[in-house]
Amino acid sequence: MKKLNYLSDFNFRGKRVLVRVDLNVPISRGKVVDTSRIERVIPTIKYLVEQQAKVILISHFGRPKGQFSLELSLAPIVDSLNSFLDSNNQAKFCIDCIGEEAENAVNELNNGEILLLENLRFYPGEKSNDPKFVSSLAKLGDIYINDTFSCSHRSHASIVGLAEVLPCGIGFLFREEIEHISDILKHPKPPVAAIVGGSKVSTKIELLHSLIEKTDLLVIGGGMANTFLRTQGYEIGKSLCENDFLGKAKEILESAESHNCKIILPSDVVISSSIDDAANCEVVEIDKIPQNKMALDLGPITCNNIITELSKCQTIIWNGPLGAFEIPPFNVATETVVRAVSSYTKQNISISIAGGGDIVAAIKSSGLKNSFTYLSTAGGAFLEWIEGKIIPGIKALKDNYTEIEQEETLEA
Repeated sequence: MKKLNYLSDFNFRGKRVLVRVDLNVPISRGKVVDTSRIERVIPTIKYLVEQQAKVILISHFGRPKGQFSLELSLAPIVDSLNSFLDSNNQAKFCIDCIGEEAENAVNELNNGEILLLENLRFYPGEKSNDPKFVSSLAKLGDIYINDTFSCSHRSHASIVGLAEVLPCGIGFLFREEIEHISDILKHPKPPVAAIVGGSKVSTKIELLHSLIEKTDLLVIGGGMANTFLRTQGYEIGKSLCENDFLGKAKEILESAESHNCKIILPSDVVISSSIDDAANCEVVEIDKIPQNKMALDLGPITCNNIITELSKCQTIIWNGPLGAFEIPPFNVATETVVRAVSSYTKQNISISIAGGGDIVAAIKSSGLKNSFTYLSTAGGAFLEWIEGKIIPGIKALKDNYTEIEQEETLEA
């Protein structure tokens, strides 16, 4: 934290400020259905406006694979963005993020005005951190501000490349994220519990190994729990299972035992013939899943067990839902445990932190977003922070801070 430049370190007046934000928000029929990520970057934007900067917002949206896609344009997001801005100073939109169109749009900006550029990922150079693409972006700005901790685990042009070629710092949201996560995770109050859900164990092997060494209780839910059940010899019917990772799952169970970390796996589950057949679901014990059915949520006995064990913990870390929460009634386990964690937090029994789009969406849909100690906008970066990995975006910012400090010392 000491080697990062903050907004207060800069004189922004009249400067073109490239602000990397995360506007990768859910859209349905051309309308933004969850504005949370937009709301969280507004304080940085308003501060820059007040400082008379020329504010140039850059973001990715979806996975267009380096090609233009009308469905993945950032254009529909402008209206939602402007709903949080002063009616007399609405953000403009440019149909490109580099080149002549973008350069002209930036040159037309007055101090205190806001411009949103088109989807960065329409160019393959964004994901590959191509120097030519970085150079084209850098031509548009005098200062680079990263306000997207949620994307900073990626070594992309707008995350790493710009920090290496422009004076750089972090926005209010980025600072808030790393300060809150650091405060909670650096010296967590024991006993420490982690809840890990989601569909695939393959994406969370390193996380699980890391958590086993740091926590006293590990709850495994979602589709990934099926792989662990299969490892233990249970027949799981048509349930999602990664057979190539049965050995890894066994290693995790053995490691948990050696580290004295208690693991909670499902003892009962909610099953159906498919995720689209919610009307014909039922609860069964894990040794009674029929061959033609699949597990889609945790059962009530498992939920009660989780809630009881969590009541003994002072720190709770959560990533990933416990079932197919998007489709009722397979959201019951997630919402039941959300209510319990919320209650423990409000009673000061536990400190709670959740990160990742799915679980944060589930918490918000329960109307309990203000009952957790902290909700992070980050998914991948949140997980890598927990794992203790070096996050490329933070490294680039710190490295550039050191260079700027040395230059100032030499001049002095």
